[in-house]
Amino acid sequence: MSIAIRYYSKFGHTRKMAAVVSEVSGAEPLSIETPITEPVDVLYFGSAVYATVVDWRVKKFIKTLTPDVVGRVICFSSAAIIESNYPKIKELFEWQGITVDERQFTCRGSMGPIQAGHPNQADHDALAAFIKSTL
Repeated sequence: MSIAIRYYSKFGHTRKMAAVVSEVSGAEPLSIETPITEPVDVLYFGSAVYATVVDWRVKKFIKTLTPDVVGRVICFSSAAIIESNYPKIKELFEWQGITVDERQFTCRGSMGPIQAGHPNQADHDALAAFIKSTL
């Protein structure tokens, strides 16, 4: 099974989460600035939402993908205000015709004093367990 990891991280939380995904999966964590040029069975995709909105760079990256390049997507994220960005991200991938796994991981993410300290070690441990369950 071929695996890729892509993420967008404005404040570093998702980058750290992508490193956890990498430790478990063995795939290299790369930002969305690195295109996917070879077909992959699974794309682990990480992105938070900012003020409840998906960043335009994430939207632009997803528009570059097609079902013949990405078999399916498994999402991971953090969120300070909303429960999860999963519905918004899932919709963007599905508009591209790409299957999004119903399994997804979201933990709290800090935004200033809101959810301060998250994602923390316990969140990273939970993410590692989640990724193991998807392999």
